[in-house]
Amino acid sequence: MDGLEELKGVIVLAATNRPDIVDPALLRPGRFDYVIELPLPDEAARLEIFRVHTRHKPVEDGFSPEGLVEVTKGFTGAEIESVCNKAALLAIKEFYVRSDDIKPITVTKNHFLRAVDEMKK
Repeated sequence: MDGLEELKGVIVLAATNRPDIVDPALLRPGRFDYVIELPLPDEAARLEIFRVHTRHKPVEDGFSPEGLVEVTKGFTGAEIESVCNKAALLAIKEFYVRSDDIKPITVTKNHFLRAVDEMKK
């Protein structure tokens, strides 16, 4: 990218969810031929992202991510994935505090809502 030697057959692809902190020198003409901005996920996309990232988690019976779609407006896909992982960790921590309980670990809607609150801080 410094322009000192010509490279053939080289493709540079970059991605960020923080375009506000990209060095402006990287975006000067001649550096990247195309800059494609993808919007934040809409409601349908956020719902599908929740479905993907809760598929293998022990969520409570009857859990539906529809209720989480509205409270995650403005979240990126990576942030929604993080919410799912934080919710699972909250459930695990809660389980081990009540170690005499023999029920299996279950991630509840409350865990997800607490994880969303933590992400918004």
